[in-house]
Amino acid sequence: MQKVLISDPTLRDGSHAVRHQITLEHMLLYAELAEEVGIPILEVGHGNGLGASSLQLGESLVSDTDMLAGCREKLINTKLGIHIIPGFATLNKDLKNAIDIGVDVVRVASHCTEADITKRHIEYAREKGIEAFGVLMMSHMASLTKLLEEAKKMQSYGAQSIIIMDSAGAYLPSDVSERITLLVDELDIPVGFHAHNNLGMAIANSITALECGATILDGTTRGFGAGAGNAQLEILVAVLHKLGYKTGINLYKLLDAADIAERQFLKIPYVSSTSIVSGLSGVFSGFAKPVERISKQLDVDPKDVFFELGRRKVVAGQEDLILEVALSLSQKSGE
Repeated sequence: MQKVLISDPTLRDGSHAVRHQITLEHMLLYAELAEEVGIPILEVGHGNGLGASSLQLGESLVSDTDMLAGCREKLINTKLGIHIIPGFATLNKDLKNAIDIGVDVVRVASHCTEADITKRHIEYAREKGIEAFGVLMMSHMASLTKLLEEAKKMQSYGAQSIIIMDSAGAYLPSDVSERITLLVDELDIPVGFHAHNNLGMAIANSITALECGATILDGTTRGFGAGAGNAQLEILVAVLHKLGYKTGINLYKLLDAADIAERQFLKIPYVSSTSIVSGLSGVFSGFAKPVERISKQLDVDPKDVFFELGRRKVVAGQEDLILEVALSLSQKSGE
C-alpha cells in the first residue's frame, strides 16, 4: 500500500480567507484537533508565510512567535511546519526564531522562476538539522524546461523534496500530469503538489499528481484557503483511502474535527465567478478579495481587472498593481 505524506496548511493558506485574522484560541484548537486526527504536518503562519504580516499583504492578528510557540505546545506526533518566502522572512531573525521555537519542517518558497533566492534559507535550515522542502509557486507560469531547471536548483541547495503550487488554480489534470511526471523522472528527491480549486479541479489534480509519482499532497479542512480554496482535506483523504493509499490519518476523527473547526472559525470557500476568472487568467488566488474590494470602489468589472493582471503576469507581492489596473480601467470607461 503506497503511503502519501499529507501537509495541512489550514492555519497558513486558510489565513487568506479571513484576512489573516485567525485568533490564537482557534489556532490552538485546530492544532489539538490535528494532533488527535494524526495529521503528519501542520503548517502555521500568515497566508504569505513567516514574516509576511504587513500593511500591504495584511497584518496578522497573532504574531509569528505567539502562533508558532502556542501550536508547538499542542503538537507531539504532528510536525510543525512553516512556509517561507525569502524577502518576507529574514534569515537571522525570522527563520532563526522559528527554529529556536521548534519547527520541524521549513518549506522555502519562491516564484517558479526565482529559485535562486531560496538558497541561503534552504541551506540554513539543513545546517540546523531541520527538514527543508523547496516550493515553486505559480508554477503554471514557467515552461516545463524552466520548472525543472528551478527545481534542480532547489535540490542542489539541499531541499529534501520539491512542491509545485497551482497558486492560481489554473491547472487541468493534463497540466499536472506533464509537470509532475517530468519532475519525478528527473529529480532524485520526492515531489509534491499543492492544489487550488478555482476551476473545481483541486481533488482531481491532486489524484493525478499521485498517479504520476508525487508522494506529498497539501489539503486544508473544508478547503479553507485563498480564493476558491485548496483541495478539501476530508475529501482528499477519503478518496485516497478509497483508492488504497495510506495517509496515517484517522478519517472518522478528521470528519469530526472538520465539523468542529467549521462551527468555531472556518469560513468555507466556494468557487465564485471571481475565482473562476482568477483561474482562467492565471492570477494568484489570494488576489480575489482585494480585486473584488477595489473593483467595487472604482465601479469596474473585477473580471476585467483579473484578465489585465494576468496579461501583465502579476504575481503575489505585487498587490499594489491591482489598484493601478483598476484605476486605468476606470479612466478608460469614463472616456
